[in-house]
Amino acid sequence: MNHRPKVLFFDVNETLLDLSSLKENVSELLNGRDDLLPLWFTTLLQYSLVTSAGGQYADFAKIGAATLQMVAANNDIELSKRKAESLVIDSLRDLKPHPEVKDALTRLKNDNYKLVAFTNGSNEGVNQQMKNSGLTDLFDELLSVESAGKFKPFKEAYDWAAQHMNVQPDECMMIAAHGWDVAGAQWAGWRAAFIARPGQQQYPLAPKAEIFATNLQEVADLIVTYSKN
Repeated sequence: MNHRPKVLFFDVNETLLDLSSLKENVSELLNGRDDLLPLWFTTLLQYSLVTSAGGQYADFAKIGAATLQMVAANNDIELSKRKAESLVIDSLRDLKPHPEVKDALTRLKNDNYKLVAFTNGSNEGVNQQMKNSGLTDLFDELLSVESAGKFKPFKEAYDWAAQHMNVQPDECMMIAAHGWDVAGAQWAGWRAAFIARPGQQQYPLAPKAEIFATNLQEVADLIVTYSKN
């Protein structure tokens, strides 16, 4: 039987919170071009990595707005910085949880797991997201890579989070719906659970996650069976 991780870390966007409303709002700004949404998400991740690789840091939502302007410009869609930032920031902060999330987190909390939200979003952003989604009281801590100065999946972000929680890497489990987040965590020495939200896949060149599930309830149902010894 598997032993219990000391801390469960949860990615926020898409893992816990449903991105449907964000996608609808962004699509509207892009003149209904739903086909551009995957390109925007990919460009957002690309430039968050570019920012960290260059030794810089910027608010993730502002990178999202900047990359949205890039995608719009490349497709002859006029979009101002003010409008892009307002929509991305407001939409991210008003996301709703996936249907099973509250019950799954409650089950884990009642089983005495330490629960930590760990996001590429800002400190202010994650606090607003958890408050607006009604999840704040289910977490022991809300952590942002802003305090680490590096975005996930850079190893420094996971190292900082483990040190902040005063645990060793192999005592941490990352629960995420993004193959890159699961890969980054495992390469940093963490355990991982992958949630296969629609459109998400594990990275084939990374180790397979310890847990593969289609939603957070399935993850919780398995983790509560882990040995406490």
